[in-house]
Amino acid sequence: MNALNKKRVTLKQVAEHAGVSRATASLIVRNSPSISKPTREKVLQSMEELGYVYDRVAANLREQRSTTIGLIITDISNPFYSELLVGVHETLEKEGYTILLGTTFDSEEKQRKLLSTMMENRVGGVILCPVSDTSMTDIESLNKWQLPLVLAVREIDGLVSDYVGVNYERGAYLATKHLLEEGHTSIAFVGGGSESLAWKDRENGYMKAYKEWGKELDTSLIEAGTTDRNGGVQAIKSIFNKDKKPTAVFCFNDTVAFGVLEELRNQGKIPGEDVAVVGFDDVPEAEALSYPALTTVSSYPKEIGARAAALLKEQLGNDERDRKRIILEPELVVRKSTFPLTK
Repeated sequence: MNALNKKRVTLKQVAEHAGVSRATASLIVRNSPSISKPTREKVLQSMEELGYVYDRVAANLREQRSTTIGLIITDISNPFYSELLVGVHETLEKEGYTILLGTTFDSEEKQRKLLSTMMENRVGGVILCPVSDTSMTDIESLNKWQLPLVLAVREIDGLVSDYVGVNYERGAYLATKHLLEEGHTSIAFVGGGSESLAWKDRENGYMKAYKEWGKELDTSLIEAGTTDRNGGVQAIKSIFNKDKKPTAVFCFNDTVAFGVLEELRNQGKIPGEDVAVVGFDDVPEAEALSYPALTTVSSYPKEIGARAAALLKEQLGNDERDRKRIILEPELVVRKSTFPLTK
C-alpha cells in the first residue's frame, strides 16, 4: 500500500494490541498518573510498534480545550527571543502544553498570516511579541476574536491584553547616563523601528538623561532602522557619514550593537577605545562572544517568557479576571565596550 494512502492507526487498535481497554489507553496518552508503570510501558510499546500518532486536534475538539499554545516572535536568530522561548517552554511544558512557534521577521503581513493559522489550528491561546507597526485592523481583529492573548516585549495601544515587558525608558536612561558620566556628550541612538512603543520609550529615556545632565542633544545622531545586526551596520555607516561624529553609541538591542561593533572595526575604529558602545538585553553572547565584552542593559528575556506563559495559564483558567501588566526593572551591566573619555 502506498504510504500516502495508509490509514491512521487508531487508539482502539493500540488498546487491542496492548490488551487493555480503550479508556486505559486514552488515559495514558493524556499522561494520567492513575495508570501503573507496567501498563503504561506496555501501551507505549504498542504505540511504537504500530506507529500510532496522537491526534491532538481531534482530542481538543472532543474536550473543548486545546493544549497547544501559539508563540509568535519577531526574529528567531536574535538570542533574546531564543531565551524568551526557553522561559515559555519551561513554564508550559510541565503542564502538558505544546508550543507552536511562528516568526514574523517584523512583518505585519507575516504576523497576520500566523495569527490566522493559529486560529485555524484552534490553539488555546497566544503569546505575541508584536511587530513594530501592528495596524489598527489587526488590533480590532484580536479584540474581536476574544482569543486568550498575552503580549510580550512590546505593547500595542488599543489592545486589551495581559502584558509582560521591561521598563525600556529606565533602561535607556541608565545606558545614556552611564555614557554621560564617562564624559561622552556626543551619543548616537541607533536601531529599532521608530513606530513601536518600545523604541519611543527608549528615546524618552535617552532624552531624559541628556536633559538631566544639562547637555544639548543633537537629534541628527538618532538613527532608527531594523532590529537586527544589519540595522547596526547600516546605522553606523549613516552616522559616520555626517559632519558630527559621536564618541559613543547607544543601541536599541544587543543584536544591533553586534552590527555596530562589526562596522566600527570595518571603518578602522577600535570599539571600547575609539568609540564606546552600549547594547540592550544582556543576551549571553554579550559577555561570552562579543569583542570587546558588551556593556548592556539587562532585560531578562527568559523571565519575560516565563511570566508571559504564567499569565496565559491564568487566563485559560479564568478568562473573566482583570488583565495584568508586569514591568520588569532593568539593570546596567558595565563591561569593556565603554570607557572614560579623555578630556
